Amino acid sequence: MSKKVVFFTLQTFSTTGGIQKMSRTLGHSLYKLAQIDKWNFEMWSAYDKPDDLMLQYLPQSAFRAFGINRMNYLFKAIKRSLKPDVVILSHINLSVLGLLIKLTNPKCKVWLIAHGVEVWRPLSYIKRCLLKRCDKIICVSNFTQEQIIKHHNVDRNICRVLNNAVDPFMKQPETFEKPAYLINRHELKNSYPIIFTLTRLASSEQYKGYEQVIAAVSNLKNQFPNIKYILSGKYDVKEEIRIKKLILQHQIQEQIILTGFIDEYELVDHFLLADLFVLPSKKEGFGIVFIEALACGLPVICGNADGSIDAIRNGELGTAINPENPTELIDCITTYLNTPFTAQHRKQLQQQCLLHFNENNYMQKLNILFNE
Repeated sequence: MSKKVVFFTLQTFSTTGGIQKMSRTLGHSLYKLAQIDKWNFEMWSAYDKPDDLMLQYLPQSAFRAFGINRMNYLFKAIKRSLKPDVVILSHINLSVLGLLIKLTNPKCKVWLIAHGVEVWRPLSYIKRCLLKRCDKIICVSNFTQEQIIKHHNVDRNICRVLNNAVDPFMKQPETFEKPAYLINRHELKNSYPIIFTLTRLASSEQYKGYEQVIAAVSNLKNQFPNIKYILSGKYDVKEEIRIKKLILQHQIQEQIILTGFIDEYELVDHFLLADLFVLPSKKEGFGIVFIEALACGLPVICGNADGSIDAIRNGELGTAINPENPTELIDCITTYLNTPFTAQHRKQLQQQCLLHFNENNYMQKLNILFNE
């Protein structure tokens, strides 16, 4: 029987972040499945504008965008919910919409995507109600699944783990030379050992672990005199001040490079520039950035206390360390820098990553969810 599926999102194409990237890939995969299996599929966005759509993901005919007109989005979404068989919510902040859909169309199956900290923390009454009424909760990692069950007593039988996939439109490098323009821009040399971190640098999210990397670089600079640490990501004013104080405190002004936000078209080149990606976070729901780095053949160090474990397949693709243990982090970085990956090693790592986190596998798992 033909399905009618609507994927409701908050914001997907007008900003860049882990949830936005996941929503793009999910939207594209759902559209492809709809084409193959003759479904009717639409993707709706509350905050994107129509011209924000990236047409490689899906055509304009399958996309509805409402800019900042949230009430119009809510009203039309509820009206539209009288027809779909399955509604997928990209975020728990769409709880009101999910509950209203259940009220107006009890036969409609409502699925929620659970990413990370947004569902681990205490939730409002409305959000808790949605968790009880969902037909499926799609968790991006085993850790997120266990946290949502633990904190909110969610029925395990409605939870499913669906790891994120590498964006199908992310350019995959075929060679692994360091880009000359970035070497020149940052005044580097090919021989310099380069550590890279890319994350959101927010004063409200001080669990990413880059403070630990800053301290580690301070300890490593004598052993590796030319070591450079590229710390990238959009930061607020408060966090910029804090980071610069840490740099001064640890006396690594010569070793660290703060780039700020990196445009997506330069993302792969920054992965190629680096010898090691390090993000010893404590609260990653999954960490799309890890599989992006791995897809560029860049070895990864992550934390062992969150969903990052799924991204490195429990140590098969990378190394997880205790983010609270500075010595373990220093030793792990030292091991990687003493035996840097060759181009052949990077190619093998890339292939291993894409074997598991490709869109075809992702679509097959989605299809299983629909056919349960």
